Amino acid sequence: MPGGGASAAYGSDRPQVQNTPSLGELLGEVTKDLSTLMRQEVALAKAEVKQEASKAGKGAGMLGAAGFAGYMVLLFLSITLLWALDNVMDTSLAALIVAVIWAVVGAVLFVMGRAQMKKVRAPKQTMETVKEVPPALKPNTGR
Repeated sequence: MPGGGASAAYGSDRPQVQNTPSLGELLGEVTKDLSTLMRQEVALAKAEVKQEASKAGKGAGMLGAAGFAGYMVLLFLSITLLWALDNVMDTSLAALIVAVIWAVVGAVLFVMGRAQMKKVRAPKQTMETVKEVPPALKPNTGR
């Protein structure tokens, strides 16, 4: 059986064909990996935003409490000024003077705030970019 032996020896010398994945399978794996990566990135972003929002909420609460404390200080200083003026003039006139002082302070703050608000402009570059998005999403007909 010399012929059979040569045939068997020849068969063992050939490289064995391995099951290599097709192009479609490779693209499927890449798509799956990208999808997993995107989900992980979104989950990370959500966690970071939640943590930062918690910090911002605590900070806002503290600023609100500080604002209320400041209001109380101004209220009691106003009452103290009223009592101090009451020692040298009629109580109703002292109350009127304190009220006028606060009216002037309020008017000045209003004018300054309004002037500041007039300086606020819409973000031009962002508005232009947003206008470009819908045409970019439309399919190109190629004509």
